[in-house]
Amino acid sequence: MGTVRSSDAFHSNRINLKEPTMLMQILSHTPTWVFALFAGLLWLGGKQMLARRVKLARITLVALLMTGLSVAGVWLAFSGTAAALPIWALAAAQVATLVSRRPLPQGTRFDTATQECVVPGSAVPLALMMGIFLTKYTVGVLLAMQPALAQQLGFAVGLSAAYGLFSGVFVGRALRLWQLALRMDRETGLQAA
Repeated sequence: MGTVRSSDAFHSNRINLKEPTMLMQILSHTPTWVFALFAGLLWLGGKQMLARRVKLARITLVALLMTGLSVAGVWLAFSGTAAALPIWALAAAQVATLVSRRPLPQGTRFDTATQECVVPGSAVPLALMMGIFLTKYTVGVLLAMQPALAQQLGFAVGLSAAYGLFSGVFVGRALRLWQLALRMDRETGLQAA
């Protein structure tokens, strides 16, 4: 059995990693800003692995930015598929609801004096950021190689649901902290009265 030529690698539904020209072509055609975005997300996600104090506005901003990246992935790749955005929204809403109902990690608290959340370090945000980035990058590469994939309903629906899942986790995690902050503010207000 011979090796698959790089031009035929996608059509055979497998990439021969022994043939480095395919990977090198993909990387060489990747815009520089994509590598900068990857480094920025890696840095931001890495910071989340340390315990920290953070304002709710920053937590909300990260959730909104990652949700925006997710929606952009769906819109840019599957705008021709009517089900894409509704599937994304449904997945995001369901996962956000589930995550927002889960208990906060031990050690999480809200400091009413400084209006900051004290959160333990976690690898989850890094994993989510890398998940969204790598999904978006992989979809971009696949669609550049075979644009017709965007018209396949199963491909569009599956990836829209995956993007929604990522967004839902970010939003659900932010909602949990907002719920904690509101509860602590209410309790502090009742104690002062």
